[in-house]
Amino acid sequence: MLLAVLRFPVSVLSRPQHIAQYIRSQSAGRRVQAPIGYFDRHLSCSRIAQRPISALASQVKKDEDEIQQRESEEDLEEEVSLNRPQDQHEHAVISAFDLFSIGVGPSSSHTVGPMRAGKIFINDLEELNLLEKVKTVKITLYGSLAATGKGHHTPQAILLGLEGSDPETIDTGTIPSRYQAILDNKHLTLGGKHVIHYDMDRDMLWRWDQVLKTHPNGMRFSVFSEHGDLLATNEYYSVGGGFVVNDKTKVDENLFYKGVDKSSVHGARLHQTHSLSDPTPGAPPPPPDPCQPPYPFASGDSLLALTRKHNMTIAQIVYDNELHFGLGHDEIHEKIMRIWAVMDDCIRQGVSSSEEKLPGRLGLRRRAPMLYRRLMRGFYPGLSTPHMPSIAAGEQAPAIHAPEGFDGISSSHLDHPEHAKGSHPRSRLPAAARARRVVGSFDHPVLPMAPRKTMIPAMDFLSCYAIAVNEVNASGGRIVTSPTNGAAGVIPAVLKYIVEFISDDPVKSVETFLLTAAAIGMLFKRGSTISAAEGGCQAEVGVACSMASAGFAACMGATPETVLQAAEIGIEHNLGLTCDPIDGLVQVPCIERNSLGAVKAVTAAQLSMASSNVYSVTLDEAIEAMRLTAADMSVKYKETSLSGLARTVKIPLTMPNC
Repeated sequence: MLLAVLRFPVSVLSRPQHIAQYIRSQSAGRRVQAPIGYFDRHLSCSRIAQRPISALASQVKKDEDEIQQRESEEDLEEEVSLNRPQDQHEHAVISAFDLFSIGVGPSSSHTVGPMRAGKIFINDLEELNLLEKVKTVKITLYGSLAATGKGHHTPQAILLGLEGSDPETIDTGTIPSRYQAILDNKHLTLGGKHVIHYDMDRDMLWRWDQVLKTHPNGMRFSVFSEHGDLLATNEYYSVGGGFVVNDKTKVDENLFYKGVDKSSVHGARLHQTHSLSDPTPGAPPPPPDPCQPPYPFASGDSLLALTRKHNMTIAQIVYDNELHFGLGHDEIHEKIMRIWAVMDDCIRQGVSSSEEKLPGRLGLRRRAPMLYRRLMRGFYPGLSTPHMPSIAAGEQAPAIHAPEGFDGISSSHLDHPEHAKGSHPRSRLPAAARARRVVGSFDHPVLPMAPRKTMIPAMDFLSCYAIAVNEVNASGGRIVTSPTNGAAGVIPAVLKYIVEFISDDPVKSVETFLLTAAAIGMLFKRGSTISAAEGGCQAEVGVACSMASAGFAACMGATPETVLQAAEIGIEHNLGLTCDPIDGLVQVPCIERNSLGAVKAVTAAQLSMASSNVYSVTLDEAIEAMRLTAADMSVKYKETSLSGLARTVKIPLTMPNC
């Protein structure tokens, strides 16, 4: 019988009642799985050997009632803890310009963060007067950084960061050539001044099978002297959105956040703490802390309370907190408009690109230019692009040819009188190359539908704008982390739609939208995560959708309560969204997912404004649900390309037709 007990397959966690279940199953001729490590934790082999199985069964049976009672108490305690408000001793406020920062594609956590980490490491070496002593540098990538780093340009980012480049100012057009020169010449210029030998195959290690305890996106930099002595080493974690933390700063998440050079960071950010003091009942309120922002908030409820107490909008709350971070009114305005200018320019680049395909093995064809030309053909007949000449007065607009391999014929061509005579250019194509007008049998009670096209301006423009941004991101162009690069298309697309089609005061709309969205992003960053390596794509596109929903509602004049409801709807219907990029590239399904995220954001805002503040789920509850979902999600769906579409789709992909 001892052998029977020890035959348990080691597979799942369990409690003592599993032994009783096993014993009962033996009499019924069934087999159950045993708890992993149960015998290590509860019963040593010597104890099992000393007790017959009947005595063990009797003891377990005797203890079952006690175990069940304890479990009920534990479940109740767990339920209470899940419903308990989040710790109110830390606030969520950071600078909006840390949440929205200018960087480079294709990933904020795999490209922007590692580049910043490399630059910070080099700056620290210079401060310690160690840079000139360095002979060799070793770089180790862990977890998600190693699993999908190549497709996300992580090696390029780290090496150029070590050379002193910053993601906000680097010339994106020089990145491929500079990286290739490092590989070919095997030389790395640390900080732009100290040349060392660098061999990619020997000096960069990929530990995709090992995850550092702080975060899945971990990296370690080590430098050695000429004699092989270790001069310095540090571990950095790219926690999403371009934020980088290390052992010195992880307690309060890099107090100066995205300021690579600490000497250039305002003291209010450098010395900021996130603690909130609880006033003693009956005691006078404590004096204001000069290191704290004037309106700290820790949750959606506390943010809503601030707006009611001070009669301010969410955008006004965030604006006044920015003043605390050492920015003047003109600086805040300029920074906001700079962020929007980069977003807008990213859309413009995406829709006007002359490149046909995105980089990478997928060979994915760019779609934004063709989508935009089709949309704008009805608005601006004189639109000129590299593929479409301008139209002179009195001329007919030239046809925009279908994608290669698409041979559909519009109903207008088929109905043309010359088409019946065989004189239409397309009619001279072989019969096999011409698509049928209608597919289906006419000898059937349900007749087939004739092909037709519709245009829904809101969805069409939102989709086009979002796709344009993410195609620029996928090609390594200039981008705004909003709040990440993988989800960078949602917020610009919704804001562009507001500016172009809704707003009477674009400048006011841009300021209101971005400041409101930033507040929501801060809540997610504190209460859950904005890293796909931690929470899947719900942490990226889901959070971006929530932020854009809130910004859209705010621009429509919604109350703060309705704005938070819009944010809740935006994330609620993205819960559980996985991150499974094919071939580790931020292309499929990421680009289309941004398009749908933008459409969802507008719909969520409209639903919230139509509900008259009648709702069942709060934003804080949705953020907590996202945190729990992220904790339960398999690591395979957290930016590792180990499952989902990344496994089922074969490379190369079929290029999509628009």
